[in-house]
Parts: sequence; structure tokens; C-alpha cells
Amino acid sequence: MNAEQVMAQVGTRLRDLRKQNGLTQQELADRAELTKGFISQLEQGQGTPSLVTLLDLIECLGTTPSDFFRADGSEKVVFGEQDSFEKVDEEGNSITWIVPSAQSNQMEPVVVTLQPHAALPADDPHNGEEFGYVLSGRIALYRQETRFDVKAGESFYYEADKPHRIENPGGRPAKFLWISTPPSF
Repeated sequence: MNAEQVMAQVGTRLRDLRKQNGLTQQELADRAELTKGFISQLEQGQGTPSLVTLLDLIECLGTTPSDFFRADGSEKVVFGEQDSFEKVDEEGNSITWIVPSAQSNQMEPVVVTLQPHAALPADDPHNGEEFGYVLSGRIALYRQETRFDVKAGESFYYEADKPHRIENPGGRPAKFLWISTPPSF
């Protein structure tokens, strides 16, 4: 197999995983801090990423190098820290995808860390449900204009059919497990 054939297979695998995760080329490019054009070239087998870039893309797609290149397609059931993918914004807020490829499943678990007085973007009403468990700190959950204060050790659960948002009103970081169905991150 020559280099062109290998890159064509890598591009096909990247495209298939991106689609399984429900991501657009732009969304994958944003996660990997690349351009949409570069992602398109890779998927068409027309580009050759550096090893570091390829490993970053594999991580952004919620898999591992061994799973990415595995041919047998066996299902993975248990996931560890090495399987997670974290995205941190300029304020230090983070979202950690703890199950690779969860965007292609019916539910998507993430761990969110919000810095003091930070907020997630408001979420428009959509079909599905959302569940959370506050691991540390406290959050304010808004459904429409009703505020619910949720502290460490407490959970929340609601239908996502009304506008909703989450913020950290406290003076220390808040960390919570958030599971949404269908996936929304």
C-alpha cells in the first residue's frame, strides 16, 4: 500500500468518525484549531497531517490511536482518563467529553467546570432531557426565568423543551457532570 492509499484510508476514517459524532467539518476544525479547508483536504485524502495533528484530530473525535487504526471494529465499553477530550476556553471554563464518540449515542456525558461568575451560553428549547450532578461548588440553573440553586452533592433533571442556561454565581469554580439526550455539545 502506498502513501496515497494510506492517506485516502485515513481521510475516510476521519470523515466517518466526524459524521458518527454528528460534527460538521467546521466544528471539528474548531475543536482541533485547524481550518475547515484543511479538514476537507484530509477527508479527501489530499493532505498529509503531521503526526501531532493527526493525534489531535483522533483525540477530538473521541477515540484513541489504537481504536482509530483498529480494523476489527470491537466495541469499547470502559473508558478512562486517556479516552477523554477537554476543551478549555480563554476564561478557564472547560468541557470534558468523558466517553469517546458519545455524540453518536443517545446520550452524551460531559464534565463541565465553570469559573466564578461564568455562564454557559443559553440553550434554546429542544427535544430531549438533561441531567446533572454537581461535583463541587454550586451552580444556578435557569429554566425560562425560574432559578434553581444546585450545590455539590445535588442533581438536576429536566425536559429540555424550555429555554435553559447554567451559570456559576459563586466565588469558586463549579464542576458538574452533565448528561444530555440527544447529544448537544
